[in-house]
Amino acid sequence: MADARLAEPPPAGGRGHPHDEDLGDEEYAPRLRLSRRGVVVLGSFGAAVLGVLAWLVFFSSVLDVRSVSVQGVQDDRLTADQVRSAIGGVGSGPLARVDLEDVRRQVEAIPRVAGAEVWRGWPHTLRVKITQRTAVAAVKGEDGRFTQVDAGGVSFATEPAAPEGVPVVELRLSQPARDAESVIGPAQLVNGAVTVAAGLPTEVRQRAGAVLVHSYDDIQLQLSGGVTVRWGSPEQTDRKSRVLVALLGQKGTNFDVSAPDAPAVSG
Repeated sequence: MADARLAEPPPAGGRGHPHDEDLGDEEYAPRLRLSRRGVVVLGSFGAAVLGVLAWLVFFSSVLDVRSVSVQGVQDDRLTADQVRSAIGGVGSGPLARVDLEDVRRQVEAIPRVAGAEVWRGWPHTLRVKITQRTAVAAVKGEDGRFTQVDAGGVSFATEPAAPEGVPVVELRLSQPARDAESVIGPAQLVNGAVTVAAGLPTEVRQRAGAVLVHSYDDIQLQLSGGVTVRWGSPEQTDRKSRVLVALLGQKGTNFDVSAPDAPAVSG
């Protein structure tokens, strides 16, 4: 039996299905193509733009350093101008070409600076943040001057007077300690006393007028109010500090924490 369905006649004018027309348009749509010469021209233009930008950033004065911002200065013993002076010409010229590591080294060469961070503050500022050394003790020298020492044992300044609120380390060596100087010298004794001063809680350090060294095993603290603390050696400084804080609530003028497991209070 013949198929009763008849094929759909093509549209008048012999044109195909509209979808076929869309496909044909896409197939024959013109494409933008650059000649080899055009590619070369565009590449040369891009390189020229990059070259100009590089010149502006690295070699021209358009982005020169115009100011140096200093953060972290704590007192007038170290000023922002002193930091800028230490940087000098290392921090001048185009900002992009400044050697930040070199600037950091220049700043950290300042005795009162413990550390520094340096970065670029576009478009014209070199930024420096310092960590200033803080004295935990002042060592009294034979000339009567006082050398300030930080918690790391670094000596960074010598002045006619000790800073306020900083205990003074003073060697008052006993005869046995003098006889043993070839074994434990003054420098080691001073370092031990600085270790003690650095380990004191803030409230105790502020009361400590002096750290007296009679020998390595005989260090004493003189606190305000006529209080004397027998500390012993620099060993177990943290433990002794905690014990002393607990004892200071008791009445007395003489405190002994040289043996922190068996402390004593008298006077």
